[in-house]
Amino acid sequence: MAELRRDPIVGRWVIVDIKNPSEPKDFEYEQYIQKGGTCPFCYGNESMTPSEIECFRDRSTFSNTSGWQVRVIPNKFPALQVEGDLERKGMGIYDMLNGVGAHEVLIESPYHYKDISDLLDCEVENIITMSCRRAADLAMDKRFKYIMIFRNYGHAAGASLEHPHTQIIALPMVPKNVAEEIKGSHDYFGYRERCIFCDIIRQELQENERVILENKYFVSLCPFVSRFPFEIWILPKKHNGSYCRMPSEEVPALASILKETIGKIKKVFVNLSYNYIIHSAPVNSDFDTEYYHWHIELMPKLMRVAGFEWGTGFYVDPTPPELAAKILKEI
Repeated sequence: MAELRRDPIVGRWVIVDIKNPSEPKDFEYEQYIQKGGTCPFCYGNESMTPSEIECFRDRSTFSNTSGWQVRVIPNKFPALQVEGDLERKGMGIYDMLNGVGAHEVLIESPYHYKDISDLLDCEVENIITMSCRRAADLAMDKRFKYIMIFRNYGHAAGASLEHPHTQIIALPMVPKNVAEEIKGSHDYFGYRERCIFCDIIRQELQENERVILENKYFVSLCPFVSRFPFEIWILPKKHNGSYCRMPSEEVPALASILKETIGKIKKVFVNLSYNYIIHSAPVNSDFDTEYYHWHIELMPKLMRVAGFEWGTGFYVDPTPPELAAKILKEI
């Protein structure tokens, strides 16, 4: 019989197949094969992109030329425009405002064929440091209420360009999924006077059934209420609500566990596409980070969300997170 599990943060239910669980060999997924070709994100093609906003580069080189390690540019086809005013308005029962925000692309390295798991630790640290810098800079604009950092790797995950990159979007409101997570965290704190994420980390480390990796500052695990097979969360052990306020001494530890976690999932599923999203506290508000805890959610593209999920809000996970964690830990 399957098992229904309730997410203690947002109240979402998932169905977990514990009787006939799917193992890696049971998944037929779209493998991501890079084709190469002319790429605007590669060395020597800097003129093919908008002018860089910020960059880590060799001191002897100039803006918008080769010699960079990490490069941030405006998205050539932005979802939102940084210019203008919000101009909130209504049309009957419908609320509207102008599409004001920011949309940036963080080109992670000069290497077209290297994923995070293929980079040096110091190169991954550069990616993390730059994303924190850009989030902090965008948060200075009082029009923005949330900074979304996410990564689409592979065609099945929605990547329109092969060259590995991260996207950063500043929004004038807190998105619904994040707001639900924040409300659940707030309600839990109001009842128990503790951060629910800190409690999850303590319990997971004690039980050690779903933990994949841990180091001094971070833990990587398959959440008890996984929505997707082999879903992974990476959380800081020390309470912190805001990603861009991560202490500098924690950056190498995050780089290490992120690199190794992605390396493990790609050893189990060759040429896998995946998404990860950084959940962090809202900006430019009186938000109390005492009850919220930033984290990364990584979702392999092994299955498609279909009618039942869209119709009910339930998710069906054919691989219990306990089994997924065991496979990833041992790889």
